[in-house]
Amino acid sequence: MKTIRTLIVIMCVTGLSVLALAQSATPPRITASDASKHSGETVTVCGKVVDIQVDKYGIAGRGKPVKFYLDQAEPHVFFFVAFGTKDGGPEEATAAYQGKRVCVTGKMKMMTDVPYIMAADRSQIKPQVENK
Repeated sequence: MKTIRTLIVIMCVTGLSVLALAQSATPPRITASDASKHSGETVTVCGKVVDIQVDKYGIAGRGKPVKFYLDQAEPHVFFFVAFGTKDGGPEEATAAYQGKRVCVTGKMKMMTDVPYIMAADRSQIKPQVENK
């Protein structure tokens, strides 16, 4: 009876540790040009912000979304969407990332054949570490 209990405990601990390790896995890091190959996956895309578009209409409680295009202005290969702070609005978000190298993490989606990540939480966007 003691052996069966020990076996059950070992199985539970092993199963839970596998789940814990799977959740802490770092998303794969990809380039903007490879983003279209990862639709539906959670990834980190790194590149330089080369173009910015502020939407004409805002979203209730968030303000106007700002699209940040990475690595290639035309044709677009990838963009992420972020929102400015309430005080600074879209101009604050534009100033924060314009011309800078960033990495954005999130679930890859597609909009008219262009992959994007909705970065509703600005903590998803980090300055890119040099030489990577």
